[in-house]
Parts: sequence; C-alpha cells; structure tokens
Amino acid sequence: QVQLVESGGGLVQPGGSLRLSCAASAMIFSIASMDWYRQAPGKEREWVATITSGGSTNYADSVKGRFTISRNNARKTVYLQMNSLKPEDTAVYYCHGPGGSWGQGTQVTVSS
Repeated sequence: QVQLVESGGGLVQPGGSLRLSCAASAMIFSIASMDWYRQAPGKEREWVATITSGGSTNYADSVKGRFTISRNNARKTVYLQMNSLKPEDTAVYYCHGPGGSWGQGTQVTVSS
C-alpha cells in the first residue's frame, strides 16, 4: 500500500498563494501519474490536476492558469502551486497516486 502525506494547507486571503506538497512512500513513484483532487463542504470530490510520469500536465478548467502541478522524482514528491486563490477554492485537497492510494488531505481556506 502506497502512503501519501500532504502538507502545506492553511488560511490565505483572496488573491494569495499556497504550495501544497504530497510525499509518497512508493519506490514506483517515478513511473506513476499523480493527481490532486479537492472536496468542498457539502460537495463531491472533484479532480483538480494530473501530472504524468513524463511530466505532462492537465488541469480542471476552474484552476487552469492559476494552479501548477509539478513533481520531484528524486524526492518522491508532487506539488500544487496555487496562485490567485479565490474563496471558491476552499476545500480539503487530496493527493491521489499509484494503486488508487489517497492521502489524508490538507485543508485550504481562502477568506478575508
């Protein structure tokens, strides 16, 4: 079972930035696609971004141009740089990886 541990969430004002990290325990990290999802209160979990093993990226329309997903294979870590944050970005953010593994989530709150 792959273990994923997210960090970097917090409270930020609208227009601010945060960088989330997801550290993986798996030796196969470098060949795995990794994803970020989020779940807002009272809503279903939604896909945010994906990065393939080759570094190709894809984003949900709601975050395109504001969020950037990246990875460091040597550190077995995937990142989500979030800029120009909006109140509607408030959610618990989850990392998703090999074998359908999920992290515990990290809370992001965008509020003045």
